[in-house]
Parts: sequence; structure tokens; C-alpha cells
Amino acid sequence: MAELLDVVSRDKFAKRFKNAGLTPLGIVKDIRRITTMATPTSVPRVIANDPDDDHVLACALAAQADLIVSGDKHFHSLGGEYQGIPIVTPAEAFRILEAR
Repeated sequence: MAELLDVVSRDKFAKRFKNAGLTPLGIVKDIRRITTMATPTSVPRVIANDPDDDHVLACALAAQADLIVSGDKHFHSLGGEYQGIPIVTPAEAFRILEAR
């Protein structure tokens, strides 16, 4: 959640969120309500250029996540999935959730 808050607090998102009446902390709180928190037993090195991303992958495995949602190029360099968990962009995740 700290990584997510850091990302959504970046200047590049500020205008869009303000126009939508959203705040970074509000977004994280909303996502927290619809997610399952998991604590991985280990965090293997997968993404050499950004070790923080390894924690996201480890949590996804520990939680048996349905999806990993990210616009981060490091995740998408893994070929669209990590150990059977699809890696999708936020737009793709939105389409998937709308279809349910």
C-alpha cells in the first residue's frame, strides 16, 4: 500500500485526480477496502531494476491474486504474467472488472 500511495501521489497524476475529485489517500483507502492483504514468506529477486516491485510480485503470489494491475514497464517486461498471474494495465483491469 505504501508503494501504491507513493505512485498515485506523483505529480503526473495530480491534475487527473483533482479533476475527478479524488485524492491519493482516498484512492489507496478505496483499494484497500476491496483487496486482500498478504504477507509473503519470502521476496525473491525478479526485477533487478526495481527491487520494490519484487515485493508486489511476492504479495500477489502469497494472496493468490487474480491479477497484478500496473502500468509499470518492469512488470510488463515479464511477458504478461508472473507465475500464472496475469499482469494487466489499469485500463485492462477496468475492462475485466466491468465484464464481471
